[in-house]
Amino acid sequence: MIKTLFTLAALGLGLVIAPVHADQSATDQLSGQLQTLQQLQGRFSQTQYAEQSEQAVSTSTGRFRLLKPSYFAWEIETPDSQLIIADGEYLWHHDRDLETVTRRPVAGTDDMSPLQVLAGDSSLLGEKFEVSVTGKGRFRLEPTAGNPGFKELTLIFAADQIGGMEILDNLNQRLFIEFSEVDDQSSQAPADFRFVPPEDADLFYHEQ
Repeated sequence: MIKTLFTLAALGLGLVIAPVHADQSATDQLSGQLQTLQQLQGRFSQTQYAEQSEQAVSTSTGRFRLLKPSYFAWEIETPDSQLIIADGEYLWHHDRDLETVTRRPVAGTDDMSPLQVLAGDSSLLGEKFEVSVTGKGRFRLEPTAGNPGFKELTLIFAADQIGGMEILDNLNQRLFIEFSEVDDQSSQAPADFRFVPPEDADLFYHEQ
């Protein structure tokens, strides 16, 4: 359960941050990279580390899909079975093992989360983050005000393709995500992100 809450907070629930001036050169470089990513799908491996530790707390693998401007699906296949999916209006979390479905309103452009950075409007980067280049193909994004869900987000590119993400949360826990089998050519549509809860699942709708 702790791992699930961390993943939800880190990836999909959004942030409250205010606009400031950022490093325009780094921001322009990152925007150029992200503008070429209109749709993505592939596999991921994510590893969570405890505060100031190189020892892994948990590791999971699965599949992901992204479609700009506001759709994504994050499906954990091992060690358990879970689906986090944004359909443009709601963020759904289906825990297949516990047979529960949670629904929350999707955060807007003022609340960009890591997955929304990839799937969202790259022109907003300079308003929401301080962006810096920390190495070849590495861009660090730091929220500049408010009460964000993370301290730092690093996007990692290899050969002009997204290769991974590293997230440092407010408790100094790190989540490292490595992408593989990345496909940015296969066609996707908003209908592909439609989610219908199973009839036997327990439903928890947070907007009600």
